[in-house]
Amino acid sequence: MQEKVDILMTTYNTEIKYLKQQIDSILNQTYKNITLLISDDNSPNKQVKKTLKEYEEKDERIKVYIQDNNLGYIKNFEFLLKESTSNYIMYADHDDIWYENKVEKSLEELTKKDVDLVYVNAEQIDEKGSVIKKSYFKYKNVPLIKGTNNIAISRCIGIGCSQLFTKSVKDKMLPYTENVMAHDWLAAFIANENKGISYIEEPLFGYMLHNTNVFGGRSLEQNLKRWKDENGKSYKSYLKYRKENVIDKAYLNGAKMCLEYAQKDQDKIFLNKIIKYYENIKKSRFINFHIFKFFRYLGGRNLFKKLIKELIIFHFQVLGYLIFIK
Repeated sequence: MQEKVDILMTTYNTEIKYLKQQIDSILNQTYKNITLLISDDNSPNKQVKKTLKEYEEKDERIKVYIQDNNLGYIKNFEFLLKESTSNYIMYADHDDIWYENKVEKSLEELTKKDVDLVYVNAEQIDEKGSVIKKSYFKYKNVPLIKGTNNIAISRCIGIGCSQLFTKSVKDKMLPYTENVMAHDWLAAFIANENKGISYIEEPLFGYMLHNTNVFGGRSLEQNLKRWKDENGKSYKSYLKYRKENVIDKAYLNGAKMCLEYAQKDQDKIFLNKIIKYYENIKKSRFINFHIFKFFRYLGGRNLFKKLIKELIIFHFQVLGYLIFIK
């Protein structure tokens, strides 16, 4: 008998065409023993709620929750985690397209390797489904981990919609602390402290990029273009992007979150060193010479191009400005 897999999806004012194609792609998985738990975060667009209810009535594998107040996507995912009862759990964005064997291959890898979390590759697609980039792993230089590795402590490993993890991980995640800023990073960190992690290089879903989504798996160049269009090209603007959007949001805040959940003393020591390093480099305005710490804390497999960009942004601010902004 197939183990049941809970798939957790949050929605908020999702465009109906994207919502329908994502739900359909999940319902059409080759692995059939799934429950799709959907929590709408009090969308003002009533058509979203109507569409969700229609799907719930059509397929008994769907359970819809409509929130009375806006929780925000992190607390909304926490709500769904609390509702989940299965031994295996997956996150789903509301506007991607899952390829038909995503659940099947993810669960197969997790059970075969006897780990607590598996993350899979994706293609970046536009709203018409056309492929923009063939490998999320390559264009985002995603670290590749088999087993356990300190990189899963210092970085986010696998975006949420690429993950499948065990109930054991879920139980250790709950309840969320106030510093939880990335439910996917947290899941991978906890898995790394336990039975470990694995990955699948084959793209198993289309990660959609469009004008209305929040994240969309953008590359550094795509994010910087968006920032320049909105905030200008001054050096002051670049330093603000470096501090707030890169160091704080993508690194420091995640390390602080993991520290609150760390169970192993060696991980606590490592995290405190990383936090001190991030706090130090974000204060510098022109150059920072603690380069050996950068490679010690952040180096890993499949990260060469990412490391070059990070090294310039973290330690050579003027050069970063000239390369990425000017």
